[in-house]
Amino acid sequence: MLRRSLLFFTFYFFTVGVFAQTAQQGSKGKPKLVVGLVVDQMRWDYLYRFNALYGEGGFKRMLKEGFSSENNFIPYVPTYTAVGHTCIYTGSVPALTGIVGNNWFDKTTGKGVYCTDDSTVSTVGNSGRAGKMSPANLWVTTITDELRLSNNFKSKVIGIALKDRGAILPAGHSANAAYWYDAGKWITSTHYMNAMPAWVDQFNAKDLPGKYMSKDWTTLLPMDKYDLSTEDDKSYESNIKGEKTVTFPHKLSAISDSFKYESFRTTPFANTFTFDFAKAAIENESLGKNTVTDFLAVSISSTDYIGHNFGPNSVEVEDMYLRLDKDIAEFLLYLDTKLGKGNYTIFLSADHAVAHIPAFLAEHKIPGGNFEDGDLRIELNKMIETDFGVTRAVQSLQNYQVYLNINELEKQGKDVVSVKKAVIKALQAKPFIITAFETDKLALTTLPEPQKTMLANGYNTKRSGDIQFTLKPGYFDGGKKGTTHGLWNPYDAHIPCVFFGWGVKPGKTNRETYMTDIAPTIAALLQIQMPNGSVGKVITELVK
Repeated sequence: MLRRSLLFFTFYFFTVGVFAQTAQQGSKGKPKLVVGLVVDQMRWDYLYRFNALYGEGGFKRMLKEGFSSENNFIPYVPTYTAVGHTCIYTGSVPALTGIVGNNWFDKTTGKGVYCTDDSTVSTVGNSGRAGKMSPANLWVTTITDELRLSNNFKSKVIGIALKDRGAILPAGHSANAAYWYDAGKWITSTHYMNAMPAWVDQFNAKDLPGKYMSKDWTTLLPMDKYDLSTEDDKSYESNIKGEKTVTFPHKLSAISDSFKYESFRTTPFANTFTFDFAKAAIENESLGKNTVTDFLAVSISSTDYIGHNFGPNSVEVEDMYLRLDKDIAEFLLYLDTKLGKGNYTIFLSADHAVAHIPAFLAEHKIPGGNFEDGDLRIELNKMIETDFGVTRAVQSLQNYQVYLNINELEKQGKDVVSVKKAVIKALQAKPFIITAFETDKLALTTLPEPQKTMLANGYNTKRSGDIQFTLKPGYFDGGKKGTTHGLWNPYDAHIPCVFFGWGVKPGKTNRETYMTDIAPTIAALLQIQMPNGSVGKVITELVK
């Protein structure tokens, strides 16, 4: 009898202990929290270029204790922010997702479209139009949607980024919240909620951007340590709004109040601010304390703003990545303390990379250049008006595509085929353009791989233009100062892909993987369905 009682109580306390442990962990055999960390405009080589100056707890720790896909590429064009964030979280491509750029032209309305515009919702947390945003233009589910679908919407999902598109598209359709930055505050839209949570109002009341901007941006290390960058003063760099120079120290404290909150985006302190808010979300929303796995999608946006202005070879970019390395190290330590080592999974990637500034290339006798798509559109319209008698036949020129007013050409009885041929001929006459062709005739066009597949993956019959053109390497659409991205070339398409934490076997692979592989890999780790438009493959080498 005594033995039976002892067995009963042993079994009882064992069962209660296991149940309590399972409840605390979130879900048996699964992480408490998944964190998606997308660094806007991060080239793959930044993982190693500044390695000698990185600390041990940030990028180095993730590479040492995690798994890195060293040859990870974007499988489509154009390589822009909205498309990249969408691809990472859907495992899909623009041909299927509908997100073909940050912007595109809608032929049915004759108007331009911004990727997350939604006139049916309202701003929450501030006045103005900055919050009239939602994922309505996204046609497919995200890995965050699938996580919520997998457990009857018990998982909490929150997206955070300075950029609206960097918060909204990763968070997906069914997220509990997505927050983005406007005029010094975190805001959202009525797609997610009708009133801002008290904790967000309290966070905004601290005016951290104002406090960060009261300090100047000086280099983290002595200037002579930045020997992987050009000289600090370069005429082809672009200044932070409100400043008159492009050199250190950046006198942020002297920037007027009218520019202060916007200029804040172009400082490394806005990255720290984003991590500040991510920690506050974890604390106040009890992320990782659920009975199931929660998901926090964080995008670091200032890397893009600074990169555009100063270029990948600037002291500003090098200093920013040293500071970001410290931010990541502190965030990992926070997660270790809050959730426990091995109880969370985090992946780090980028929405795209970036090209060198053409003027920098010219200094070293490397080919490159730029053009203005607005000027090219005007030139093509003049040609069509002269040769065919139709004004404004080119409605838009963006994403390296030409949108023609086909309805007007047909209405006036013009031969559309002849107009297209004339446009293609004019484009091919440009010294910086390699080829041009009708987008719906891509299959018949002779192009090298992977360029042809990337163009096919980026072509959407409802939202893409009528004519596509390709450029010589080193060339892009943009001004003479600063740089940009958007093309198929490795400098825009080779991005980091590092997994770390629960369920991840340390190591690396040099085989070619793709941005589309991230979502299905997370799905495999969590044992849930991959997003409904996913075309990616599981990176099996990293799964424990």
